[in-house]
Amino acid sequence: QVQLVESGGGLVQAGGSLRLSCAASGRTFSSYVMGWFRQAPGKEREFVGAINWDNGRTYYADSVKGRFTISRDNAENTEYVQMNSLIPEDTAVYYCAARAPYGGSYNRPNLYTVWGQGTQVTVSS
Repeated sequence: QVQLVESGGGLVQAGGSLRLSCAASGRTFSSYVMGWFRQAPGKEREFVGAINWDNGRTYYADSVKGRFTISRDNAENTEYVQMNSLIPEDTAVYYCAARAPYGGSYNRPNLYTVWGQGTQVTVSS
């Protein structure tokens, strides 16, 4: 069973930066996609971005493109999202998740089979 643990959330002023980490442990997939989602109070879970672990290709939601960068460290089995130019609308609980690379769009949360516990990101104006 794969476990995912996020870290790095916190409070930051608008225009600031944060880097979130997602460490995978346990029996990892042989081939998988790791994604980031976020959920603000009263809103549905929203796709932020994803990375195909095999080829490193990344995918982003339009709302974060150009501001967020997803990367991976193969040796550490860790995924990162570097978040720059943060705005108050980025305030949410951020979750990392994992799934197989086939079977549908990477922006669909219901296709991810493993989830972390979430980490709070708050951006003050």
